[in-house]
Amino acid sequence: MNGPIDTRLLQTFQTVARTLNFTRAAEELDYAQSSITAQIQVLEKSLGVKLFDRLGKRIILTESGKKLLEYADKILRLSDEVYLAIAHPDEPVGKLYISTPETLSAYRLPPLLREFRQQFPHVQIVLQSIPDEKVVDRVAMGEIDIAIVLSELKQESSDIQVKLLVKEPLLLVAPPDHILAHLPMIPADLLRHASFLLTEANCTYRTLFEQQLAGIGIHPTTLMEFNSVEAIKQCVMADMGIAFLPEIAVWHELETGKLVTLNWLESKFHLYTQLLWHGARWISPAMAAFINLSEHILTPTPENFSV
Repeated sequence: MNGPIDTRLLQTFQTVARTLNFTRAAEELDYAQSSITAQIQVLEKSLGVKLFDRLGKRIILTESGKKLLEYADKILRLSDEVYLAIAHPDEPVGKLYISTPETLSAYRLPPLLREFRQQFPHVQIVLQSIPDEKVVDRVAMGEIDIAIVLSELKQESSDIQVKLLVKEPLLLVAPPDHILAHLPMIPADLLRHASFLLTEANCTYRTLFEQQLAGIGIHPTTLMEFNSVEAIKQCVMADMGIAFLPEIAVWHELETGKLVTLNWLESKFHLYTQLLWHGARWISPAMAAFINLSEHILTPTPENFSV
């Protein structure tokens, strides 16, 4: 390797790695395509490795390319942070990397994001979806600025700050004409034969649901698995099964009578919407603005907050 890497080369590499398309990267960066190709060649020569492989008309990252992308993301993010800390110490500008599950991005975040964009138009938000079991590590490593999670209570540590926002009830729902819909309490024997529509295996509320079912001796065998809450709702309304979902995701359908709640255990189930961020890192004005606005927009009422 011949000396330090120019961050402009890293930015070009990052854009090509994200788009996997030299033409699109050239358009985004406002370079000629020949310039993009030349910069990647300079970077490959400097590092002594191949960063991309060609598969017909497609390009893919090599293993070296994947490893470099991890470092490029960190270096460029830190470079942005240095610039903002010095040039704009009090102004919310730049990028915010935020992790949030699909449920919250669809049903909790729209009012927050709309208000944030109106108040802070110079901040670009980059939303990512990261499995709950990996979120804390990603925050601790500085790979994301703020995580918005829907989970059981997270523990604060020297690295992780936690802000509790909303208590989120979880409900077992079915179409109104379902065979179980009019029972005051569903016995385990009847529930055992139900068709379950479940979220992905790493989903926090699926895990909680399966734990509760196992506690009453039920291990679902008739099930379908989805990566979309909206798809689950549509399939439940089409009478394909029953589902365990956050109240915020089915509130409208319950209000309009398209879904009903099933009573199956005396206990009530809930998770919490929480904010996580690195406790030891510099809190940029953009981060502070987002945290403060989250508390304001998602201000809990006594009934949806008590632990």
